[in-house]
Amino acid sequence: MSRKDGLKNGPLTESCLHLCVDMQNLFCNTAWHTPWMERVLPVVERLAVAWPQRTLFTRFIPAERPGLGTGTWRGYWEKWSNMTLEALPPGAIDLLPPLAHLVPPAEVLDKPVYSPWVDTDLHERLQARGVDTLVVSGAETDVCVLAAVLGAVDRGYRVVVPTDALCSSSDTTHDALLTLYRERYGQQVETATADEILEAWR
Repeated sequence: MSRKDGLKNGPLTESCLHLCVDMQNLFCNTAWHTPWMERVLPVVERLAVAWPQRTLFTRFIPAERPGLGTGTWRGYWEKWSNMTLEALPPGAIDLLPPLAHLVPPAEVLDKPVYSPWVDTDLHERLQARGVDTLVVSGAETDVCVLAAVLGAVDRGYRVVVPTDALCSSSDTTHDALLTLYRERYGQQVETATADEILEAWR
């Protein structure tokens, strides 16, 4: 573990929420298969099971069909026409089964783009609950998790990234993102293992 890992800003309290990003069938059994997802799922599940009432799952919702979307998203859905809602099999956008049964009390937030902060009420929901700290897990480290982390930083949340509860399709960019958090965002992003987080969250 890096010397820069650890919860240097102290324990986690009742103002902390687990934001679990896009742990869906969509990234497990389709053309967007993320090889590590099955490996990190038990770790993500441990975090969610510990505090289901303080867990919020995001789901990435593809466009209904090719031709939809604004700007570059239109071309994106043209390229990935086989991943639009009309082409996907039933249940593709659902949470993975070990996580789905935690809802409720866990909550779900659907989003149309990488970031959970764009065109959603996430910030308002968190503020209403008095949340000031986020443990951000899920998929993928270098895409939707990145968008979630940077959006949280911009809004002033304390951000904790569980290094063993993230997954990506790319080892290289996964490792690069952990280095980025440690070396460039170290004042606003803490990296720790799930065990350290669970021990500190009482």
